[in-house]
Amino acid sequence: MLVIGRCHCGNISFELDWPGDPPEIAARACGCSFCTKHGGVWTANPQATLAVVIQDSALVSKYGFGTRTAVFHVCSRCGAVPLATSQITEHLYAVVNVNTFDNVDPAWLRRVSVDFEGENLESRLARRKQNWIADVRFGGGDGQDGTRVARRG
Repeated sequence: MLVIGRCHCGNISFELDWPGDPPEIAARACGCSFCTKHGGVWTANPQATLAVVIQDSALVSKYGFGTRTAVFHVCSRCGAVPLATSQITEHLYAVVNVNTFDNVDPAWLRRVSVDFEGENLESRLARRKQNWIADVRFGGGDGQDGTRVARRG
């Protein structure tokens, strides 16, 4: 299943090639202050492929807080946060915000609240390596982030 997502203005967009045709998608509503204030409800599939396109990289802010092991990609034009990434042992992992999906039936989303407060750094990174999207590619329409990413298929 190909999931299409984007920030509100479309400056940050993605194609998530999700294996199979899931009848439901786990959606984790993080309880941290940043995700609560920005409506971050995250999902990932470690077997999925994520292709991200940035139209204008000058309009993307990268924000990290707390342990600074995750980077939130914030569109400076519209304020949406479509994805977060984590660099772990020279490999990039990602989660995507289900609130930025364009073509997924909301009935497929199984929202649950999660709280990672108190999780130690080693456990946090191990969880991400196991559960986050491991095939992540970035491209850009403005030439700042490489060439435009084409859909695999």
